[in-house]
Amino acid sequence: MKQPTKKTFEVGQDETIDACLDRMRNEGYMPVKRIEKPIFQEVKEGNQTGFEPIFRKIVFEGRKIE
Repeated sequence: MKQPTKKTFEVGQDETIDACLDRMRNEGYMPVKRIEKPIFQEVKEGNQTGFEPIFRKIVFEGRKIE
């Protein structure tokens, strides 16, 4: 069975970026794209509702090393 040539790797909440990149290399993938997505929390102050970022989700797209 042929392995996929692309795969995404999400940096875990208690994981460093370097640890995620090492995990990618161990599985035979090289990072080609980094995607950061902010995660927001709803905040209510009086009758106003706003959003503030609480953390960011980092996802790497990897391509199979041949």
